[in-house]
Order: sequence, then structure tokens, then C-alpha cells
Amino acid sequence: MKIIIVGGGWAGCAAAAEAAKIGAETVLLERTDMLLGTGIVGGIMRNNGRFTATEEMIALGGGDIFELVDQNYRHENISFPGHEHASLYDIGKIPGAVTRYLTGLGVDIRFQARVTKITKDADRITEVITKQGETFAGDVFIDTTGTAGPMNNCVRYGNGCAMCVLRCPSFGGRVSLAGLAGVKEMQGVKSNGAIGAMSGSCKLYKESLSPEIVELLDREGVAVIPIPADLVENHLDIKACQQYALAEFAENVILLDTGHAKLMTPFFKLSRLQKVSGFENARYEDPYAGGKGNSMRYFAMAPRSNSLQVEGVDNLFCAGEKAGLLVGHTEAIATGALAGFNAVRYAAGKELLVLPRELAVGDAIAYVKDQMKTSEGLGLKYTFSGSVLFKRMKELGQYTTDREEIRNRVGDLSLTGVLSSL
Repeated sequence: MKIIIVGGGWAGCAAAAEAAKIGAETVLLERTDMLLGTGIVGGIMRNNGRFTATEEMIALGGGDIFELVDQNYRHENISFPGHEHASLYDIGKIPGAVTRYLTGLGVDIRFQARVTKITKDADRITEVITKQGETFAGDVFIDTTGTAGPMNNCVRYGNGCAMCVLRCPSFGGRVSLAGLAGVKEMQGVKSNGAIGAMSGSCKLYKESLSPEIVELLDREGVAVIPIPADLVENHLDIKACQQYALAEFAENVILLDTGHAKLMTPFFKLSRLQKVSGFENARYEDPYAGGKGNSMRYFAMAPRSNSLQVEGVDNLFCAGEKAGLLVGHTEAIATGALAGFNAVRYAAGKELLVLPRELAVGDAIAYVKDQMKTSEGLGLKYTFSGSVLFKRMKELGQYTTDREEIRNRVGDLSLTGVLSSL
């Protein structure tokens, strides 16, 4: 069985880990020179309902990547406005750790392998072809190309290319595998009718901040610094990460320590930021033009089943943002692991797994699919850490930080370790 995964973000890496672990020959194609995509500059794990989702996946036997991330935290169990028990991974260490882990599992990782063409036989993909002309044939394919960019979308719907970590000018923009296969994809729509959403945070060089702020970040992992009223910039309504669309994130500079200083706003004009005490020498690390804007997302989501099989292409699965308006690393890893598992089951001629809605992960996958059938649903963003989905978790009684309770919940459904073998 040969599984070809296109896109090396968190979802693609989780899919690769799962497929390789249960015995498939696995190839991971990444268009840039590093794995993890926006995860290279992300860092927030286990906050709010993401704790529950993480522990569910571990109990299901598909939490290998989560356990790897747990070994690379800078800070654990911290709180910041609207968020409890968060852990922050080290963005400098995590890409290498994941690359070594996947290589150790036997995953064939190909960098600078931007897929631009495919070959199909009826409703099946038979091979994908990179811009360089290299061909990869497989039994099953997984689309984890995401929904951000390419540059023309950031120009048309955002503030132009802000030179973010996706690095489209260097490696070429995202190309959707589902789109190449002829699948009609969906787009997120804001309340004003505009499509897409802007990435919700950026990075400052920690060494460009005052010693007092650096010391606070190193010690506590979080810094909340009030902004003078005349300098406030409110960009909350354009954020993809609506779990952070709270007044505190407009009225304060909120920083998280992920190695660099993660600034919890889509962008902030540099000349204004440098007027805030402690930020006189502030400089952006990601995106380079973080005073101008950020990457635009949610332009290409694939219609799919709750097993994450893409509609209209028999041997194509999807995960991460490609699977819907799901926001965050936890959401990408969880769907990636399920897609990797079901891709191998499909190749082996076995019944596909649909996670039951009694589980937070299973309910999220099904709920988002249902919501995206409506124009109102396409205007929302869904994450275990806040907004609509976290509220739903609490209403359904799914949210808990009790590991034993989560393990028992999975066990009562006879699903303990189900993702650990074919």
C-alpha cells in the first residue's frame, strides 16, 4: 500500500505518521524546505477544549504527534485572556523534531516538491506530478495543502503579500490537490460578503523587546501590556482565529513565548507599536511586513465525508483546513491522523472509520461538515479552543481536563487504541 500525502503542515505530518505506523509505504510532498507550514510560527497547544481533543486522540491510539509535541514545550499550563491550561511549544525546535520522527518511521519526505499536475483514471488519482516533473504514483492520496494564499488571494482579499512563513514568492503558491482533481471547493465568507480570513497572530523578535518584557516572557510565558487608547488598533473581526476576538486582544499587546514573542493580533502598524513602552525597538520576525498585514486563508475547502474521504474522488482524503473551517494545530493533527488511518484502510479494502459524535473530535468533524452546507456556517470559524465549537463542547458535556474520564469515554465506545494498528 502506497500513500501519497501532499502538504507538509501539521495535518500532513500527522497523516504521514499514522499511515507509516500502521504499515503503509508513505511519501510526504512539501512545496517548501521545512515541515509544519504555519506551525513553524504557531505554538499554542492544549488550551481550553484542545486539551480534551488531544487526550481523546491519545486514547484512540492516534496521538503520536501530540506526544512528540508534549516533549518540546517551553511553557506548560499557562493562562491568558479567554484561555486556560495552555502549553507553548518551542518553534525553533519542533520542525526538526517532527522531521526526525517521521524519517525514523520510514516516511519518504520530499522538500520543494510542489505538485502542479495529476493523472486520473475515472474517479481515481493515479499519480501526482511536481513542477520539476517528478512523478509519484500511489494507491491513495491525502490532500493537506491547506487553504492559505497563494499571493494573488492575499493581494485581492488582504493587504497584499506580507512575506509570511508560507514564502510563496520563493517556493510558489499553494496548489490544491482536490482542485487539480476537479473537485468544486468551498470558501469561507465573512459577514460583509468578502471571502477568506486573515491569520490571527504574528511574531516579534524577542531580543527587540525591552529586558523587562523578555524576563516576563521567559518566566511566565505570557505578557499582557496595556496599549494607550490613542494607539489601539482593532483587527478582531478579520481574524481567522475568532477564539481570540476578545476586547482584551485589542486593548493590550498580548505576547506568548514560543521562542520568539507571539503577538496575538493579525498585524499592528510598526510605527504605532514602537510608541508602546517596551516596544521602542520592536521588529517583526513573521511576517516580515507584520505591520502591514498577514496571510489570507479559507479559500479552498473540500467537500468530504465524516471519514474525511473527498467527495467525487474515490481514493482521495483530506485533513486540516482542507477539511473545513477548522482553526488550529490540534484540529489539524487530529484530522490528519484520522485521514492517514482511513487512507490505509481504504487501500486495504477495509471499512472506513467514522469517529462517533460522543467524542469531541468526532462531533467537530461532523458538525463542521453540516455547518458548511449553509451560508451562515461558512461565515464562522471552528476550534476546540473557543468561539462556536468550544461553546458546543461545553453544552454537550464533552469538555474536561480529566484524563481518566476521557480514557473511559473512549473505552466505553470500544475505541481504545483503534488508530494504533490496521
